[in-house]
Amino acid sequence: MAGNTFGNIFRVSTFGESHGKAIGGVIDGCPSEIELDFDAIQNDLNRRKPGQSAIVTQRKEPDEVEFYSGIFEGKTTGTPIGFAIHNTNQKSKDYGHIKDSYRPSHADYVYDKKYGFRDYRGGGRSSARETASRVVAGAIAKQFLKGVEIQAFVSQVGDMNLGKHYTELDLLLTETNDVRCPDPEMAAKMEEYIKSIKKDGDTIGGIITCVAKNVPIGLGEPVFDKLHAELGKAMLSINAVKGFEYGSGFEGVKMKGSEHNDQFNNDGSTKTNYSGGIQGGISNGMDIYFNVAFKPVATVIQGYETIDKEGNTIKTQGKGRHDPCVVPRAVPIVEAMTALVLADYTLLNRTIKL
Repeated sequence: MAGNTFGNIFRVSTFGESHGKAIGGVIDGCPSEIELDFDAIQNDLNRRKPGQSAIVTQRKEPDEVEFYSGIFEGKTTGTPIGFAIHNTNQKSKDYGHIKDSYRPSHADYVYDKKYGFRDYRGGGRSSARETASRVVAGAIAKQFLKGVEIQAFVSQVGDMNLGKHYTELDLLLTETNDVRCPDPEMAAKMEEYIKSIKKDGDTIGGIITCVAKNVPIGLGEPVFDKLHAELGKAMLSINAVKGFEYGSGFEGVKMKGSEHNDQFNNDGSTKTNYSGGIQGGISNGMDIYFNVAFKPVATVIQGYETIDKEGNTIKTQGKGRHDPCVVPRAVPIVEAMTALVLADYTLLNRTIKL
């Protein structure tokens, strides 16, 4: 199985399955002498872990990371950083009913056809549990990116949209509620909506907005490795992501060029930021901001029809512990993947001139 490594210089390879003994990874290319805040790393894992509130899956995992290499006396040594997160609360029997059938809109069918064999317990390698390893790597990347601030938040659940630009919000309020929406009034409405969806045995999607401030000018490699292209790849690699837009995004098509152009100030900054902090594939020093769309979780507890390995139509029902809406737990994952891209491109930038 290829495709388990992300990055060029700052690289992370992940391993493990949802119901295996552990998940984990190896970070290669991380510079030496970064003094690590282990509490900050664990805090990001806690923001992603299951069982943290009534609106997420009730699987109970401590998600405590254990480091095996690449760190000495609290600092990175420049050698590969190996780590693992042990699984402790698997309930594999919840998936016995899908051993010989395929859940709609899951990876079950394509995994079986591609590999001729699959780990049906919780989706195996296709499970979003793999993203915990990304969060560890991203938390270390954040600590390398001194001065860069990365903040993601939930801006939409179903058709409930904040309807505000991030500059109109107090992003410090993001972690004050279970939905991770920086508007307390809208957050309360979103939470009640998610609870009603869960009660119906159904799921709902949403949008996460991410903002990166104080990104230096010059990150990004034209032509094929533009910064926004790499951010898009990073976000689209996250489970359940169906869309990515940065800056003005799809709304920009409604504007004329004279309206959309970001006019310069004398210091090189721009009066507007429809470009989303990236021009010509290179960061321009303005805030980088983008939206990531997540589909409804595919596992619904309602009954549904599907097919088995023989192609027969069967009736079945979703079982086990699942998120009614994935976006609250995906906020730290979006931040982590953003940090990995920016860390990687920061190191790449050090190779281009004296």
